[in-house]
Amino acid sequence: MSAEVIAIDTGRRVQIPLSDPDLTLEDVVAVEQVLRGAQLGEAAVVEELEQTLASYCGRARGVAVASAAMGLVLALVARGIGPGDEVILSAHSFRELGHAVLRVGATPVFADIDYWSGCLSAAKSADKVTARTRAIIAGNTCGHPADWPGLRALAEAHGLFLIEDSSEAIGSRHKAGLVGSFGDVALFDFAQPGVIACGEGGVVLTDDAQLAMALRRLRARTLADRASVSATTEAPFGAPMGAMVAALALSQLRRIDVLLERRRGIQAMYDGFMQSFEGIKPPYVSPDVEEVHWFLYIVHLGTRFTKGARDAILEDMRTEGVEAHAYSSPLHLQRAYRALGWTKGDLFVTEKVADRAVALPFHAHLVPEQIAFMVARLKDSSINAGAGAAIY
Repeated sequence: MSAEVIAIDTGRRVQIPLSDPDLTLEDVVAVEQVLRGAQLGEAAVVEELEQTLASYCGRARGVAVASAAMGLVLALVARGIGPGDEVILSAHSFRELGHAVLRVGATPVFADIDYWSGCLSAAKSADKVTARTRAIIAGNTCGHPADWPGLRALAEAHGLFLIEDSSEAIGSRHKAGLVGSFGDVALFDFAQPGVIACGEGGVVLTDDAQLAMALRRLRARTLADRASVSATTEAPFGAPMGAMVAALALSQLRRIDVLLERRRGIQAMYDGFMQSFEGIKPPYVSPDVEEVHWFLYIVHLGTRFTKGARDAILEDMRTEGVEAHAYSSPLHLQRAYRALGWTKGDLFVTEKVADRAVALPFHAHLVPEQIAFMVARLKDSSINAGAGAAIY
């Protein structure tokens, strides 16, 4: 089986992309309606998206923003978190989380992850709490819900602001509830390779009316604020969501169950082909979790693999036209955080998992032949790189 996907217009070979948005004609029509209207910025569709996502997650309020990263900055500023404060978070996450903490002048403090779920460990976070700690940022890593009862108990015990990053996990469900329902604020992002893919945009959810008002003031000025004197007392970040992004996101959110079910079918095909692949850690679902909708299909290689061997496998996959990537590059080993004193060996589990994680293409447009090819190539590459070891 060949990995070649032939473009009809050029007849040339193209990659199997990491992600490919699951768009429909209805999405095109939704954006077209905005373009035919009079408002590209402020518009009723933005508020409708906020309300619809909040309702879906069982939250009282939503605030649409330019991105989840900006939503995090706004949330930290709204709670007065800044210089002299510490924020606990995982290094096994996207760089924007740590960068947001740095941008507000606070100090990121990394805690290690749970080996199986990849999520921030509540127990290991407890060891990082000091008198300066103000907040915890925990993510539902690659779609797997974190230990929210444990994290909530920790936050309440120390009076900490609990931030839930659900950018990778829409639709996943812990026994305690749907993701997006746990943090004092919950963040969703609509960039690729998410289920709802708009290229940009995000929503912050909360049940706190005062916090929601502060987020809106910090987000941007509205046209109605032009005659307001009080509205000019605090400079906003200028991070609103435009009507076109809101319309596209809302159109996809309205069929979220269909989008998730289509991706579940792709996961089932991957799982079937992966069953004969020795030396990998199969997808894990905690006993406390009811439903997981994966963000990407992550393969965890055996412990005898080195980071260099993993990178060689990635290069082999790309040579075959498969857009595979490392799932994460631990934040604490990146330059901005090394300057704060973090070094290799500080987070053993994070480093162990990150060095051996391969993210394979995961979207609804994959076909069985492509998945079979990718798994076969992954097996061949792993043999060449020195595979055959159990993950444990």
